[in-house]
Amino acid sequence: MRSFASAFVFRSVLSVALAASAYVALEADALACGGCFHAPNPERPTVVTDHRMVLSVGRGKSTLYDQIRYTGTPAEFAWVLPITGEVEVGISSDELFTGLDGFSATAVFSPPRNCPPQPAGCNSTSCAASDSLSSSAESAGDPSNGGVTVTKQEVIGPYATVQLQSNDADALKTWLAANGFALPSDVVPVVDQYVKEKFNFLALKLKPGANVQSMRPVRVTSVGPSVVLPLRMVAAGTGAVVGITLFTVAEGRYEPQNFPWFRIEDNDIEWDWTTNASTFAEVRTKKSEALGGKGWEVESSVALEAGRFPVPAQSRFGSEPPRSDSFGYEATDTKSVRQLIDEDLLALHGGRTSGVSRLTRMRADLTKPALDEDLVLTASVDQSLLTNVRQVTREKNEPSCTVWVGCEATGVAPRSEALVRSTDHCSTAGTAIPRETWAAVCLGFVALAMVRSRRRSRR
Repeated sequence: MRSFASAFVFRSVLSVALAASAYVALEADALACGGCFHAPNPERPTVVTDHRMVLSVGRGKSTLYDQIRYTGTPAEFAWVLPITGEVEVGISSDELFTGLDGFSATAVFSPPRNCPPQPAGCNSTSCAASDSLSSSAESAGDPSNGGVTVTKQEVIGPYATVQLQSNDADALKTWLAANGFALPSDVVPVVDQYVKEKFNFLALKLKPGANVQSMRPVRVTSVGPSVVLPLRMVAAGTGAVVGITLFTVAEGRYEPQNFPWFRIEDNDIEWDWTTNASTFAEVRTKKSEALGGKGWEVESSVALEAGRFPVPAQSRFGSEPPRSDSFGYEATDTKSVRQLIDEDLLALHGGRTSGVSRLTRMRADLTKPALDEDLVLTASVDQSLLTNVRQVTREKNEPSCTVWVGCEATGVAPRSEALVRSTDHCSTAGTAIPRETWAAVCLGFVALAMVRSRRRSRR
């Protein structure tokens, strides 16, 4: 009986993902790949720096995604996810993350510039402008192997998947080692604990002969409204700090239960006109550090229409538009692109096909010691919407403003100086002269012209 390792050839890389989406970039630095279990390579170390995850909860099921990038070729990629019972595996799309990101990304807008306006009647719009900063198994061998049981195996698109069960941590580690999974010593206790807590595991990699250049995103759906993120597994392969962006899609707003969290309000931020940027990033870093590297920011909680693919407005947040109506999905031998999209949207919205879901976005930069427990989410007592727009009201220094002398722009100056130097008369001179004086001068020129005209007529 062929083993899992002989059926699926790979070399050194195992990503133990917290959720099931993978995007592999050839010769690219690792941006997010769950817990990386790989053979050490001093010449090209792989370090996890960031994750983007989606957790959907609703109608007795939960679905977990993780967007992943790592160094290597697709043939080398494989991952394992701790699961409860058996799970349903399906194909997703990178553009799903792009859409969710565009709907919920924080947008920081500057205060009004309050520059002196160009005078009325000059056939031009006001000089005042609003600056903004906007802030991703054909053959699994013996189903029972040395204390490890294969409970389910199937091919999903280009992937071969195997679901494993074991009550013996040593047997599971032996199975992983025999199939090429290199477990770092500091992660061995984590695997032991997941086995002790009766978790099963899902393993995935490319099926034999799959000719692809990048991994297709995958979603994993389990029975029960689980609101737990197995963060302990993230510790594998991370550096001192790992960034995590988490989207929850449910009927209401969720927030961390066992981790501290914060929210940045408009009046927490200051706009510096010298750099033309806000202090949002600095405020966020200070709030996170004050919570010992364990703090989560609840960035936004907005309405998301069910049944429609999330396509954000490019003009507002700069998100990339979809490449086509396929939204990055590719038909399989048994399902069309439309079927795959409909299935994914149904899973994303927890079985809802109409109405609205609540998309809540959270962000954390967690230190490695903070990854010693899983994240538990809870429904917020306050279910109000949380906008993703920050309108800054406090400012530092002054914006540069156009100096208007009549309809002519004569330079720029700090706002207070521009207000003093600007005038609203019709002259193009550089000295401010009151309207009344100009009116008298104009009338004088008219009277003088009339006198000269009469003298010529008498001659």
